Amino acid sequence: MGVVTPFDPWRSPLCTCPAKYVVHPYTGCGHRCLYCYATSYIRDHGRPRPKEDLLHRLTRDLRKVPQGAVIEMSTSSDPYTPPEDSLGLTRSAIREILLRGYTLLITTKSTLVVRDLDILTRHLGRVAVAITITTLDRRVASVLEPGAPPPDERLRAVRALSRAGVPVAVRVDPVVPYINDDPSGVERLVKAIAEAGALQVTSSTYKARYDSLARIARSFPEVGERVVELYRSGERVGGYKYLRRDLRLSYMKTVKEVAEYFGLAFQTCREGFPELGTPGYSCDGSSLARLRQRT
Repeated sequence: MGVVTPFDPWRSPLCTCPAKYVVHPYTGCGHRCLYCYATSYIRDHGRPRPKEDLLHRLTRDLRKVPQGAVIEMSTSSDPYTPPEDSLGLTRSAIREILLRGYTLLITTKSTLVVRDLDILTRHLGRVAVAITITTLDRRVASVLEPGAPPPDERLRAVRALSRAGVPVAVRVDPVVPYINDDPSGVERLVKAIAEAGALQVTSSTYKARYDSLARIARSFPEVGERVVELYRSGERVGGYKYLRRDLRLSYMKTVKEVAEYFGLAFQTCREGFPELGTPGYSCDGSSLARLRQRT
């Protein structure tokens, strides 16, 4: 199997991602996010390990990818999962992809992306970064995303990338009922995102699978039963349990209003509300790659 593959939306009827390819330098992820969907189908997901012979396979696979294509790193594991700090596979892959003329979207929670600014800034106009920040509350983040950097450190990464001219989208994603859905908290977060220099916010509600919902209920016992009950009364979409449509729409409208108030583009991810999105901006942030951030 190749290491560069066409993006597979897993038959989701609500996916609005543009056509792209995906590279995962690692299998599994050390960030151990409670809401992670990949734990349900990747064995031992919490133990990240490098793809065997990655760079040779990457070079081979890129010969088959059309020039001008968008390549994302990554979707089911973070390209800057902790082993990357010493192994540098993602850094080498980034260099190879950009030298061959492709457009690159990096999706991460890690501040390690700043390490590679020397490469990224040589290819402005073909690079965008999407960084996930779900809350400013360090305590909540430490439970929800125990292996990821604290939110304030991620904001500093957004600021460093933006100041260097790299366009950044921030994923306020997922919004989990009773955990990071407080409107005042969302407003503070989006305000901080705008002040850090991001151009876009993409948001979505938590999509439950059995294992991730059990983790969330167990880790937030004070609200766990209420979260479970909301999803019991929700709807099934493409193998996931969603909140009721009216609740999802309310959450997304809240984030949209705040994002637009602070001058940010807005998109949703797999929610079924394409009308809420800012025209000309893709949900994944890849459309930002053609921009050069104002420094």
